Amino acid sequence: MSTKFKDYFVVVNEKGLHTRPSTELVRCAASFKSQVTLSYQDQHASAKSLLEILMLAASRGAKVKVEAEGEDAEAAIKSILQLARNKFNIKY
Repeated sequence: MSTKFKDYFVVVNEKGLHTRPSTELVRCAASFKSQVTLSYQDQHASAKSLLEILMLAASRGAKVKVEAEGEDAEAAIKSILQLARNKFNIKY
């Protein structure tokens, strides 16, 4: 049985989803079996693809939808939301 979850996070990093926070996001998403997708301003990206995330060009304050589908979808969403709240583990 495939389960689907979705939620939103707001980018709080000063410089938005640039390379370093996006790399942390890819690392997090890649640790789950579920398919994880990000959506921002009618654009969609696999959370497991650094290039696709960067192409979203999500700046500070952007509200990004995260969707996951698969056996560990709920855990994937929770983990990504926590990572976003922690500013993707980036300290400036």
